Amino acid sequence: MHSHTRIVQMSALALGIAGALAFGQAHASGFQLKENSAKALGRAFAGSAVAPGDTSVVVNNPAAMTRFSGTTIQADVTVIDLNAKFSGGGYAGYGFGPVAAPLTGGDGGEAGDVTPVPAMSIIHKFDNGLAVGAMVSAPFGLKTEYDANWVGRYSAIKSEVKTVDLTVSAAYEIVPDRFSVGAGIIYERGEAELSKAVDFGTALFANPATRPLPFARPQLRDGKAVVTGDDSAFGWIVGMTFRPTDSLSFGLSHRSEIDHELDGKVDWTVPADVATIFGSSPTTSSLFKDGGALAKLTTPSITTFSAMWQVNDKLALMGDFTQTDWHSLREVRIDFKNPDADSVEPFNWGDTRFWSIGAEYKLSDAFTLRGGYAYDETPTTFATRTPRLPDEDRRWYSLGVTWNMSDKIELNAGYTRIQPDTPKIGIFDSSRHVLFGKFSSDVNLFAFSGQYKF
Repeated sequence: MHSHTRIVQMSALALGIAGALAFGQAHASGFQLKENSAKALGRAFAGSAVAPGDTSVVVNNPAAMTRFSGTTIQADVTVIDLNAKFSGGGYAGYGFGPVAAPLTGGDGGEAGDVTPVPAMSIIHKFDNGLAVGAMVSAPFGLKTEYDANWVGRYSAIKSEVKTVDLTVSAAYEIVPDRFSVGAGIIYERGEAELSKAVDFGTALFANPATRPLPFARPQLRDGKAVVTGDDSAFGWIVGMTFRPTDSLSFGLSHRSEIDHELDGKVDWTVPADVATIFGSSPTTSSLFKDGGALAKLTTPSITTFSAMWQVNDKLALMGDFTQTDWHSLREVRIDFKNPDADSVEPFNWGDTRFWSIGAEYKLSDAFTLRGGYAYDETPTTFATRTPRLPDEDRRWYSLGVTWNMSDKIELNAGYTRIQPDTPKIGIFDSSRHVLFGKFSSDVNLFAFSGQYKF
């Protein structure tokens, strides 16, 4: 029993911590969040690294800060309404002949949630061509949660990740109003919580010594593993802008990878009779005990190229291309603080590309309308997709408006409807569970911001 329960323990921890670190939702590539600007959202983030008048360039491209004058403060909030429902089924005890049984439980209910994502930024431009800025934002994260007894409980119940960045940037006009460069330092704080069910009945059946027990059958003795962890780390961002003419602008930015060491713990819930069985042998008595674990994670680098054409005084056309280097998430290695050997959870995600086009039209001095379309790739494939990340390629349809209340105050609103392709999963885990099915999902994003200049 020792060897099998060891595998179950390591698998649960790996899927817990690794899932926490590599968790995401269907509204952005992987677990990336783009929701740091109501203005940019309204045009599907087209021109995000070059469009003027949006202080989110502190994190999108610091070089664009030189287009400001004086001091500008901006507060944004994006409300993410994620809808995701599973349909499918599976088996427990796969490969054990007649004891294998269909997975019990429902469809998990509504896995999505309504989540606000705030951001705040400030830029000050000096008279000598230097600009400085700071921004608090959330570049990665969000949450899914299924019913505790759903059919996929052995893969995921709750998945929640929160990241908060503080970015401090500076920029300088090398050629006034034509060519600027910028750079920034990123301080990132991350917290994670993951839970899943553990099928101790299947684990006991796998060992001939405990197989005669009446509860040693798949799904008859479920426990639970809850993994939490947190970490802080540093990264950087650099960028440049180039305006060859008054009507044409280009921007390029690069955000670095950030290396995290998630220091966490696992809390086990083990049925009393199962705990008695494990405790009766010195070789298994140390298993499924609450304790610590350390996992290393590298978040991806992000490179963005933007272009803007000011067609006339009223109309501007914009485009964006972003590559997110998810190859940094090939695996997550779990280093247990007890004598257990390391556990490795492979992800093998691929790099993704994000394309968008957008436009702004100035109706009057008071009102500006905008719109955009984007295509966003997923880093997952059928072979690497799990219920923690029901992710697929998606399309963005965006609208937005600006109201200039005065020379100093403006209000912005943006809306995006995201339609993913149908995510399908097929999982065969080390605990002999098979889960297969598909998700129906959509996302609505509602963004609002206020800006004040002085």
